[in-house]
Amino acid sequence: MKKINEMADGDQIRGIYLCKGKRTGQTKTGKPYFSVVLGDKTGTINAKIWDTESAGIADFDEKDFVDVVGSVSIYMNSPQMKITQLRVAGEDEYDPAEYLPSTDGNVSDMYDELLKYANMVENPFYKKLLDHFFVEDEESVACFKKHSAAKTVHHGFAGGLLEHTLGVTRLCSFYLKAYPYLNRDLLITAALLHDIGKTKELSPLPDNDYTDIGQLLGHIVIGVEMIDDVIRGIPDFPEVKANELKHCIVAHHGELEFGSPKKPALVEALALNFADLTDAKLQTVKELFKNNGDGWLGYNRLFETNMRKTTK
Repeated sequence: MKKINEMADGDQIRGIYLCKGKRTGQTKTGKPYFSVVLGDKTGTINAKIWDTESAGIADFDEKDFVDVVGSVSIYMNSPQMKITQLRVAGEDEYDPAEYLPSTDGNVSDMYDELLKYANMVENPFYKKLLDHFFVEDEESVACFKKHSAAKTVHHGFAGGLLEHTLGVTRLCSFYLKAYPYLNRDLLITAALLHDIGKTKELSPLPDNDYTDIGQLLGHIVIGVEMIDDVIRGIPDFPEVKANELKHCIVAHHGELEFGSPKKPALVEALALNFADLTDAKLQTVKELFKNNGDGWLGYNRLFETNMRKTTK
């Protein structure tokens, strides 16, 4: 079976994929068609079923594993599949774990590195807070390790939240060396906890979709509430320390139009915003290159430009 990230113009496809999306549309002549998103461990591909009443197209739903026959062509600079046959695969025909996109890194090694950063924190109140989320609460630790950091755009895979959090924390650690006037304990704690709310904003893979609370509040508000709940259980936690940390969390998107309730008013919040933006954008480019080969990507609305890889 050909992996999605290996599919190219003209490929004839036969294989089992996860149906991650399904909606009905109509052609200009009023004929119904299905617009489908297929996924495997390497990524996703948009697909179309133009003849919905064909004998070769069985009933199926989102989250089904489907055995498809089709062909790949290029549409708007991206591969797209035309499906001519489809059936729901039997449970003995696939391993669900093989269809979950996951980090290229070693989860255990990344988590050990994350704990080393947590152990850099000397403030006893911040240390207790970090111990709760990353050591003591085993359910929270397991969830954090396997969670994605986004539905789409960047780090939208198993282990993505860990990988992104570690990337942001590494950058913040660099900032501390370059700009030693930054408050180390505040910045490292904020970096480690800045996206903790995503464990409740997004449902576990393979769904990886917004939960009800995620739709209503978003990960920034959810994260501040999670942090505040733990702070309330730590005796004599200084109010000013709590507020400075929560400010870094609520301001880490940098701008009101990007979802932050407040713009950065502490230099540590500004540094966290820079680190978060850097890791998110460079990972986004990495994923774009990974899924689109070596040529020009075409105009990208997120970056408002056309890009390609540097020549070797």
